[in-house]
Amino acid sequence: MPVKVLGVIPARYQSTRFPGKALAPLAGKTLLQHVFERASQARYLTSVVIATDDDRIFREARRIGAPVRMTLSTHQSGTDRAAEVASADSSQYVVNIQGDEPLIDPAAIDAATLALLDGDAPMSTLIKRIDHIDDITNPNVVKVVTDHLGNAIYFSRAPIPYDRAGGARYFKHIGLYGYRRNFLLDYPSLRVGPLERVECLEQMRALENGHKIRAVETEYESIGVDTPEDLERVAGLFALPQHTLT
Repeated sequence: MPVKVLGVIPARYQSTRFPGKALAPLAGKTLLQHVFERASQARYLTSVVIATDDDRIFREARRIGAPVRMTLSTHQSGTDRAAEVASADSSQYVVNIQGDEPLIDPAAIDAATLALLDGDAPMSTLIKRIDHIDDITNPNVVKVVTDHLGNAIYFSRAPIPYDRAGGARYFKHIGLYGYRRNFLLDYPSLRVGPLERVECLEQMRALENGHKIRAVETEYESIGVDTPEDLERVAGLFALPQHTLT
């Protein structure tokens, strides 16, 4: 049986800071179209589908020729939405791709995918070396520490590790996830633990329930769109020479 990897782009219309951002215009396309087209360039994804609960996003997906699935409106996270789509698909692996990153690097998607195909962890994600010192103490930048095999030990909004002796290296988490299908289907039913609650980090659920998360280092710099101001900043990047976007 050939290996099948499904890419899922969860996209909702209601966003607290930027309602309708998936449909916002950016360099002649909607933000959603940019994400879909870049995700479709990933070498190891067998297919890419948009998952939404909104008719407006559904129509936009159809307009750009993207496969799309309507999902329940009661989902609390993109992971839940991806799990619903995966439940009706035969792919053995699923990659959850953020729907608000129009500059997503296809190579980053491939890195998370290969970590699943080549390893035994049920879940994978990406990390990047922190270059800006302010990010170390910024609670909106999630830090991560790993073991010698590249498995995540802990994620935190606080600076980790504590640099008592000097010379610590800091890595931030890039929110792109790969899952073995069966694990993803079980994920919503896993027990929510105290660390997930206090950190407000959903990926802690896997660690608190004793599951591995393979963390792959990347040079990809995640640039998400959470506000209209973010959209303006990304629009400025699109105005730069094309080679600077890859």
